[in-house]
Amino acid sequence: MITSDEALKKLITGNKRFAERNMQHPNQTEERQNEIIAGQKPFAIILSCSDSRIPPEIVFDQGLGDLFVIRVAGNILDNIIKGSIEYAVDHLKVKLVMVLGHSNCGALKAAISGGRVSMNISQIIDSLLPSVTKARELKGDIHENATKLNILRAVEQLMASPPVLDTLVKKGQLKIVGAYYNLETGLVEILKHI
Repeated sequence: MITSDEALKKLITGNKRFAERNMQHPNQTEERQNEIIAGQKPFAIILSCSDSRIPPEIVFDQGLGDLFVIRVAGNILDNIIKGSIEYAVDHLKVKLVMVLGHSNCGALKAAISGGRVSMNISQIIDSLLPSVTKARELKGDIHENATKLNILRAVEQLMASPPVLDTLVKKGQLKIVGAYYNLETGLVEILKHI
């Protein structure tokens, strides 16, 4: 297993290859497919928006079995998603979790504009509203600010999630980072704050 810092470097290096259109398409052979039949050993967990324009395996130039990907509109968190992340951390021994949001996110646009939506979609919108409310108080583009705040909010929630994630973060055995994908450039930016 690689360290969290090595995993993050591997993601960023792969994203750079993608943005430069110099992909290597690693671990996409028949041999790799056969190798992972016995079990998976992903090096990173990606909680990503379900937007079809940002498939993590492609934008990070990774292959079969490399990433444990959870995709949901607005990269929101609930207990089922937290449980999926805990599983990968606890049982698969993954040391890096990345929350990946992106520019021009439709779920955040809907949360910003308001309006009527179905009951199920309203649950997604409700999860995004704290970030939208905070973004309205900031200078700059509300959509970009809300997107980045939403990413960082999910990071904070995961870092404080007992009993597995918070303990491993405190022990330095797990790193949880937020990242913002720019649809125009294809580049991922690691977020520290907004």
